[in-house]
Amino acid sequence: MILHLTTCQAANTHDVTAAVADILAQQLNLETKFVIDPPWEECLQGILTGQIQVGWMCGYPYVMATAVTSTPLSTSPNPAIELLALPVMAGARYQNRPIYFSDVVVRRDSPVTTFTDLRGATWAYNEVGSQSGYHITRYKLAQLGENGDFFGKVVASGAHLRSLEMVVDGKVDASAIDSTVLEDALRHSPALAQQIRLIDTLGPSPIPPWVIHKSVLAPLRRAIRQALTQLHQTSAGRAVLALGEMVRFATAVDAQYDPLRHMLHAAHHIHL
Repeated sequence: MILHLTTCQAANTHDVTAAVADILAQQLNLETKFVIDPPWEECLQGILTGQIQVGWMCGYPYVMATAVTSTPLSTSPNPAIELLALPVMAGARYQNRPIYFSDVVVRRDSPVTTFTDLRGATWAYNEVGSQSGYHITRYKLAQLGENGDFFGKVVASGAHLRSLEMVVDGKVDASAIDSTVLEDALRHSPALAQQIRLIDTLGPSPIPPWVIHKSVLAPLRRAIRQALTQLHQTSAGRAVLALGEMVRFATAVDAQYDPLRHMLHAAHHIHL
């Protein structure tokens, strides 16, 4: 069989996912193919249907795909996908744990200094299937006792980087950006640091997981899982991980996504 791998995450995950596909092929003596040509929405459907066997997806669609109903607190006894391994990002803020954050940014010259200053402001989110850009914002509003009318206007940008561009260009007042995407943008465009300002950090949230479709036979699933969680033990593996600013893959258990389920439950009444 050909093992197809994809990422539904931002472009900063493409190189590392492709490199993981290559090293798995070498280590496990199988044929792999990195799939990235279709839009990410098609890649996500490919993961859920088994046309793409291994994928890096946001925690929100994982939680919903493993729920019995549309209620996020429910879990199916036999979902079509299962957790494979969890990326652990480099950087002290990640505490060597499979977590990430949503950094709330405004233009450098904005008068806004706190999240509550954003009442009535124009807000951008990437898309409604995103924990880091959309659902964590709903949870923040729930924590504050607010509702979906907090912002004056809400705009769907389509991508975190597009939301960031809209903030810089003054088209929106603020947005919550996936911390790994923002850090990558700052590495590639250092001048960006002089154009934006961080006013809050939401989270942490459980990291977007790597999952595998159960159409892959159990022995191979175990072998792939073991290969990923041992990557950091070799120089070749560490070089692959470094492409994604990662230090290792952690062992995954479903309960690690319970915090996300509880966030969704707490904010069930809020729609941006």
